[in-house]
Order: sequence, then C-alpha cells, then structure tokens
Amino acid sequence: MKSISLKDIAIALNLSKTTVSYVMNDRGDEKRVSKETQDRIKQYAQAHSYKPNQLARSLSLGKSNMIGLIVPNISDSFFAQIARRIEKKAEKLGYNVVFSSTGESPERESKIIQSMLDRQVDGLIIVSSEKNHDDILKLKKGNFPFVIVGRKYTDIETNVVALEDKDGVISAVELLMDNGKTRIGYISISLELHSIKDRLKGYKQAHENKGVAYNPNLVKHVTYGNIEASLKVAIYELVHQEKVEGIVFATHYLAEEGLRLLKQNNINVPKEVAVVSFGKDRGFDLFDPPLTSVDFPIIEMGDTAVDLLLDAIENQVVATKNIIMKTKLDIKQSCGSI
Repeated sequence: MKSISLKDIAIALNLSKTTVSYVMNDRGDEKRVSKETQDRIKQYAQAHSYKPNQLARSLSLGKSNMIGLIVPNISDSFFAQIARRIEKKAEKLGYNVVFSSTGESPERESKIIQSMLDRQVDGLIIVSSEKNHDDILKLKKGNFPFVIVGRKYTDIETNVVALEDKDGVISAVELLMDNGKTRIGYISISLELHSIKDRLKGYKQAHENKGVAYNPNLVKHVTYGNIEASLKVAIYELVHQEKVEGIVFATHYLAEEGLRLLKQNNINVPKEVAVVSFGKDRGFDLFDPPLTSVDFPIIEMGDTAVDLLLDAIENQVVATKNIIMKTKLDIKQSCGSI
C-alpha cells in the first residue's frame, strides 16, 4: 500500500495542510485546533496507515530525536559495549542512535561529523582521535551539543566523560610490586592520546611510590597499524632480554594478544610472568589463567554521556562538565595473587 502524505489527508478532509501538520506533530492544542478536528485527522491517518516523513518532520520541528555516536572501532569490545549502553539509554529517552567508526583517522572523523550534521542529528557523542581540533572547535563555537568520551582536548572546554587512567595503571603496577615483582614491563600503543600518556605516567608514578627505579627499557610501544607483529617483538624483548617478572598491558586488546603470545613462547603465567590488563573483555574469565584487569564502569560511562548530551539538547545547558570515572582492580589468577 502506498503511504499517504499530509497533503493527501488535508485534501480528503477538506482541511489545510498546515492544520493537519500541527495535529500530526502534536501541536493541535497549541494552535487551537478543535478536539473534533484533531480526532478526525488522527483517525483518518491511522485508518490509512500514515507514516510521517522523518526528515520533513525534523526540519519542521528543528529536532530529529537522533544522536550520532562516533567511535574508533565499533568491533572493539569496549566500544561495542559502550555503544550498546548508549543506544539502550537513549532509546528509553526517545532517541535513536546513528553509529560510525573512524579507525582513529582524524580525516575520517571530520567527514563523519559533517555527515552526522547533514543527517540533522540533535547531538554527538564522540570518542575522538584528539587530532580533530578544528571540527571540535566549530561544534563548540556553534553551540552544537556534544560530549567527548574517553578522550579530551585540553584547550577546548567541552563535556567530557573519561577514566582515571593514571590511577588505574598505578593500581595495576603496585599490585604486581606488592606480590614481590620489581622488573615489570609495560606495553602500550603508539597513539598520541592523553589517556595513553596518562597511563604511562601512572606506570612511572607507581615506581616512584614504591621506591623502584624507572627503567625505560621495560616500556614498549607497539604500532597501531601493525599490532600483532610489533607486539610479538615487544614480548620477546621483555621476556628474553629484559627478564621481566610481570607485564602491564595498556589496553585490553594488547593483553589478549599478549597472553596468546606468551603461551606460544611457553611462558608460564603467572609463575614466570604475571599479567595485568588495563581494561577488561567479557572473555577474560575464560582465559587460562583468567586475566587480572583494571575494570571501569561502562554502564555508568554510557549513561552519563547520554545524560550530559540530553541536558545540552533539551534543557539547553551551556555549562560543561568534566566527569572522571573511577577504576577498580578485578583480581584473577594471571597476576599471581590467587
């Protein structure tokens, strides 16, 4: 059946298209359309399976009830989990979510932001590359509602929902040190992100806290575009050349691949090398041994991001908030404490 338009309803009921539009956009009372006329319009629309043109409706109301979510990689378990939470929370509040992935490319991030704006989204939640300064500044100056999650621009005041990156790594390193480990390797990713830098600061701070000399040879950075090969080299150097007693991985996906490589090299975890991951995957408890991790509240992060965004959209809240979520250790066998 061909869908009918507002114009079709107006002709059939001998009414103006404007009157029909007011009623179908729930503005009948506001525009003093009689109750009888409103009922006639709604009954006719229902009987003829009227479906609103969402684009036209959003242009008319100045609101689409859609928000855009931009992440580096939707297949990554962390981003997938937070995306599901954001979608669930937004849906409860009457909003649909449009997703897209950047692959950590600032050029792609810029194009996606513009594409989202072209689709008339009401606001954006962005896990940014932190290299897209111009677009973020334009959003800020244009008073367009947006929230940065897990990342930040130190020179632009925005709504931010982030993690205690530094403190989280401090707790991971100190856990291994409290178990008698002093030569602790650290494997991170070669991305110029504030969160990654803060995690390295945490590694250094933990050594200072425990009175253990910081050794830069125990810190390895793997290439984002070639993780498997560069991680293999990093593991070999730390285990066979530096003789580390433990390794802290700066991300959950590095920890997953790292544990696999340790097994391939017949390294017993945790007897020979203890392991802690910053970040957790659902399958960590199924690993052999189960992986110790620095866990963070994904549900609260997603909910908070949506709440901040909708405050800006619906309540026109201009003041920005910088919300830092606490991390906690989830201790399993891989660290040697159990």
